[in-house]
Amino acid sequence: MKALITLPLVVAIAACSNSGANYQPILDGPKDAAYQSDLASCRALAKNQTQLNRRTMGKAAIGAGIGAALGSADDEGDATGGAIAGALAGGLTGVGDAREKKQSILINCMRGRGHNVVG
Repeated sequence: MKALITLPLVVAIAACSNSGANYQPILDGPKDAAYQSDLASCRALAKNQTQLNRRTMGKAAIGAGIGAALGSADDEGDATGGAIAGALAGGLTGVGDAREKKQSILINCMRGRGHNVVG
């Protein structure tokens, strides 16, 4: 059962884990000579934020618990199906949060290096 819950979640997390770090910032003005180097450094910084993965897994675990409880309480439902659905919902919420956080890290890093990032 644990594999049924974690496998789809791991696939979803892997597919989206660095999407925020791969964000292409929008600049107000031209790109200077250091832009590409700074962008690569800031992307590496954003990608290396591992605490976001723990937070995502925590949300998946909470979702699995809630889903299992709701599934077992439903006359026609089952705890396993509820746990899987809850884990996916919680995990995908965590993935979205992690993507936004990594994008924010990238933008702030670029601003800190003197680039006029507007979005």
